[in-house]
Parts: sequence; structure tokens; C-alpha cells
Amino acid sequence: MCTVCPLVSTAPCLCVSHPSRPPVLLQECILSGILSANGKRVLHIDRNPYYGGESASISPLEELYKKFNVPGPGKAMGQGRHWSVDLVPKFLLASGPLVQMLLYTEVTRYLDFKVVEGSFVYRGGRVHRVPCTEAQAQASDLMGRFDKRRFRKFLLFALNFDESDRRRHHELDPQRRTARDVFRHFDLGSEVVEFVGHAVALHSSDEYLEQPFLQTMRRIQLYAESQDRYGHSPYLYPLYGLGELLQAFGRLSTDHGGGYLLNHPVEDIVMESGKVAGVKSEGRVFRCKQLICEPSYVPERVRSAARLIRVVCLLNHPIRDTEDAKSCYIIIPQTQLRRKSDIYICMVSYAHNIAPEGKYVAVVSTTVETSNPEREVQPGLELLEPIVQKFVSITSFFVPLDDGRRSQIFVSRSYDASAHFETECEDIRDMYRRMMGSELSLRGLRGEQGGRDEASGQRSAQQPPPSDLPACSASCGRR
Repeated sequence: MCTVCPLVSTAPCLCVSHPSRPPVLLQECILSGILSANGKRVLHIDRNPYYGGESASISPLEELYKKFNVPGPGKAMGQGRHWSVDLVPKFLLASGPLVQMLLYTEVTRYLDFKVVEGSFVYRGGRVHRVPCTEAQAQASDLMGRFDKRRFRKFLLFALNFDESDRRRHHELDPQRRTARDVFRHFDLGSEVVEFVGHAVALHSSDEYLEQPFLQTMRRIQLYAESQDRYGHSPYLYPLYGLGELLQAFGRLSTDHGGGYLLNHPVEDIVMESGKVAGVKSEGRVFRCKQLICEPSYVPERVRSAARLIRVVCLLNHPIRDTEDAKSCYIIIPQTQLRRKSDIYICMVSYAHNIAPEGKYVAVVSTTVETSNPEREVQPGLELLEPIVQKFVSITSFFVPLDDGRRSQIFVSRSYDASAHFETECEDIRDMYRRMMGSELSLRGLRGEQGGRDEASGQRSAQQPPPSDLPACSASCGRR
């Protein structure tokens, strides 16, 4: 939980994190860091005795078995301290908004990243590498010869699309014509549309097909730009797991005067005249003007919008048909299984220093649609066989009932089922907008005038782009 106020105020802003719901921490951690760097007094309260809680990364391995009441682990799993398992692993798009936050806040000095080795899509019982360049399209077995020609024309259109240049619109109005209209314009088959929409544009449902195609073009360009940055895939993952990411933003907050109270239970949220006035912990009231928290602290202010299932799987082999990748992202589009939502598989391994040599961790996740959630993810689990051990969790996806402006209590959304951070970044920007009354501008954190224009998404011509993340190819030995 975070409390925030201007530096001239005597009351800080509070950020509260909940240990029993580890997924819902990124928004609070990032906002506490950004608000501190923007000159706000921030106090972050955590019931756990360490940053971010057990949250993103569970270590040693024995703690994971204990959490799910599973006996073990056996000696074949190696030393437990060599494991760091994220219950909700998510990848970062190399040119995405979260990376922009890392770069402009200079949080990268606390972190080391490694490129995820592959991005794949499921079709016909096996996985295929997602093509996003002309060369990849020509080599892909996802399309026939004629489909490849049509896809190439569409790809050139998408990558060269410029909202401000009508000559590149092919007489298609990006605000009025839908994504379906564009696909028909280029005569793309349904199978090509499927992987473009879900594995490249990263849409979670087919609703985008009836919406203006501008957002889809932006998503395709972001994916392609991210892949161009490092080559293998568009995704990055921090060495040692996502717990390092949470701690890094915690350090950013303390570097700018933010405070942390670890191992402090939250007893009550103090309200005065309908607005938050403080948080009570161990008999002491910490005064504040604004409060950021996750749903479990204010159950009366949220509703359950869906149920999610995640299955954490420990493996001793790479996933088949992924070219022996040591890390990868697989999307199973909804239409492949006659579902309404996609199934996601996120796999990392010893290459990211989260497991002993030769060990892998894969997580299968989706939105629950039936009364038998485990059966829904079975196609994903079959891709991972044989599985050494699996841990199943079913949780609710909570969203706030109001925007928080009246009470000044701003509640984050739960993590969704996807294995990337795009929706969480949208939530961060939305919460910041509601709290501060303005768009989140990252340039001001380092006093820079260049970089990406936050409103338009276009890069300023006056300044060069920020340097790339320190993507590593080997262990950096920081522990």
C-alpha cells in the first residue's frame, strides 16, 4: 500500500502490498518509485519482512512446495536455494511501456535482463515460431505460398503505417475502418488473421476485429520494434526473476526519499469526510492524502470480473518444437480450441538464473470459462509433458468499482492471464492520471526533453532514443 503527498505536505502517500496475493504488486511498486522520483513523499507499507513480499519470486524451492501443500521436493530437483519461482511470470516487450519506465527512471542500474529465446503460436497440435519479418515469413510453416505473399504486403503496410501520413493509409481511414476491413483489404486468410491478431498484436480476444484498426497497427509496430532490438524475440526477462524488478522500483523510491515499513500489518484505513486520511498499523496512524492499494485491502471497493487459472510446472527439459529454447512464450489462440480466451505459456529456466542447471519452469494460464478449469488448460499442459511437478492455483480477477477520485483511494487491477505486462502498464498510466490529473510523463524524472512523446507514442526528433536495456547473455553474479 502506498500513500502519496507533495513534498511540502506533512502527510505522505501510502502504498500497501498484500503478502497473500503476490501477483498484485507491480503497480504499487512502480507507482511508489515514480511518484517519489516526481517529488512526492511516499510511504510503502508491506506486511512482509522484505521488499515486495514473497510475491513475484518464491525461494527456496521448499517454500513453493509448502505453499501448495505438496510433499517434497526430491533430491533430483537440486538445492532449493538455487530456485526462484515466479507464480505469475510475465515478459517485458523490449520497446514496451514498462521498459520505457525502466529506462527513464534509470532503474536499469539495479537490474540485469536476458532476451527470451523465442515467441511461438499454437496451431494444429504443435507450436510454430511467430513470423514478424519478411525473412521469417518466407521460412514459416504457418502459411502457404500465396498466403506468404499476401502477408508480406500486409506486413509492409503495417510496419510503414503512419497515422499522420494519409499516403500510407491505402485509402483506409484508421479511425473508422476496422481491423477486419484491413485484413479483407489484403485478402488475409483466417489462419493468418489468427496469429497476427493474437501472437503479434497481442489482442486477448477477437473484439478488436470490429474496432478501428489504428490500435492494431500500433501493436504490430511495437512487437516488430521490440523484436528488432535484440533479434531472437520481442521479450525480455530479468535475471533471478520478477522479484528483482519489484525491489528495483523499491530502491528507486528510497533513493528519492521514499520510506518503507516492512513487516507491518495494516489494521484499518482511516476515513474523514469520505476521503482517506491515513492508515493504521500496529496502533499508529500514518496520515496521508492519497492511498494506492491492491484489491484485498478494500474488498468492498472491488468486484470479481473473472476467474483465472495458473499452473506452475517444473520441468527437466525444454518444450518440444521450440528449437530447444531455454525460454519462450507460447500463445494458444482461442479459436484453436473453440474458446473465448487465449491460453498462455511462459517458460524460463536456468538460463535466467531461476533454477539449477538443466531445470525449467513453465506456467500455463488462461481465463476460466467452465466448471472444470484444469481441463481447460490441458492442451497447454500436454505441450510440456513430461512434467516433474505442477502446482495449480485458481484466483479471481478483481477490478475497482470506481475511479477513486472521490475517496482518493486508488485500487489496482489484478494481474490478467496474459504473460506480458502491457495491461498492467495501462493500469499504471490510468491510476497515475486519476491521481495526479495529468498524463504520466517519464521524461521529467531525469530532466530530459527528448525521448518518446507520451501522448502520441512518437519519438521526439530533437533527442536520440534512450540506450537499450543491459540485456545479459550470462550470469552477472550479483548475488
